[in-house]
Amino acid sequence: MNTEKNVRTLVKDHYENFPVASFLIPKYYRKDVSIVYWFARTADDLADEGNDDPNKRLDELNKFENGFKKSLNGESTNFHFIQLSKMISDKKLPAKYFFDLLSAFRQDVVKKEYEDFNEVEIYCSRSANPVGRILLELFNINEKEAIISSDKICTALQLTNFFQDTVIDLEKGRNYYPQNELKKFEVTQKMFELKENNPNIKALVKHNVERAQSLFDEGKNLLKYLNGRFKIEIKWTIAGGEEILNKIRKNDYDVFTKRPKLSKIDFISLFIKSIF
Repeated sequence: MNTEKNVRTLVKDHYENFPVASFLIPKYYRKDVSIVYWFARTADDLADEGNDDPNKRLDELNKFENGFKKSLNGESTNFHFIQLSKMISDKKLPAKYFFDLLSAFRQDVVKKEYEDFNEVEIYCSRSANPVGRILLELFNINEKEAIISSDKICTALQLTNFFQDTVIDLEKGRNYYPQNELKKFEVTQKMFELKENNPNIKALVKHNVERAQSLFDEGKNLLKYLNGRFKIEIKWTIAGGEEILNKIRKNDYDVFTKRPKLSKIDFISLFIKSIF
């Protein structure tokens, strides 16, 4: 079974803004990056795709986690889990990062709103930041400043995806915009549900977009710890996130009528800019 081919299929079947295990990842690392993406994408789908009720989703996530645990104990017959556990053992990766991801996906099933940005950040620390930390471990980058910067980039990417998927999440009963900020900008949940593109909601979205941009700006310090093709890959990824924010700005912070997404031309243009 070809893990990289499996990942390419997953990418085609999902909304994706950023390169995953692209040609820029050195071939030596590509299989490892692919199996990490398989784990995250498969578990996320169990939590988020289809029409299963919450109990069914949680049950499937529990089964997935049990399969992962078995693989760590050398008891799995699942090809992907065997590959994953071997990578964790060979690369001496903390299994905690993978359990954190599963914890975040479970939270998505049951938690529909967030009181303040601190709650959102805590969620991102388990839903997104572990992926960045796994990549740093794989590439033997362990400076504290690099880890802090990676966390900021990953959180910014997760927030950007929230803004991009505002309507999709609303249809699933979720709203990642902090509740205390809704009150601050005099926005109600009903306005979101009715997709009212009013000045208050635009101000709320702008506030959140600029906070994500600040995280991107602060996180770019990570780049000085990277080199070669991996550095270009991460620059390309950051550029993709920032371009989504730019599209939201250009659309006057309207996240309801047109879902911001990257075109093929955007990908090519951003890639060229990332080389220099």
